[in-house]
Amino acid sequence: MPFAINASAMLWIGQVFLALFFALASGAPKLLLPFDMLPLPIALPELFVRSIGVAEVLGALGLILPSVFRVRPPLTPLAAQCLTLLTLCAATYQLLASQPGNAVFALTLGVMCAAVAYGRSRVAPIAEAPRGIARDLLRAAS
Repeated sequence: MPFAINASAMLWIGQVFLALFFALASGAPKLLLPFDMLPLPIALPELFVRSIGVAEVLGALGLILPSVFRVRPPLTPLAAQCLTLLTLCAATYQLLASQPGNAVFALTLGVMCAAVAYGRSRVAPIAEAPRGIARDLLRAAS
């Protein structure tokens, strides 16, 4: 049982770190900064870059909210899996742009996302709240 508690705590730390990174450091600039201020080594269409930003912010929310409110918690590993795929694409883009350091960073984030996906689906899954409690939480939040 202590392993499960420690694994859950480590997963929460990873989820919060990844959510903060994808929401604030990666996704928000793609959505909020003017397009010409974004440092893109290889030109990409603006709509594509903005959609990546939306995917990153939604993925960050998916890492945290389903587990916190215990409403559909299997969405957390799904969000982590999607972010894993996104980081693999980012690493490929960085390699094509001759930026191997950035590619290694993206792959490191991808490994962390994969660890959260595996951990939340197999090692320390979050149980769904009983129906009444979930509704009460959602009412209190709105």
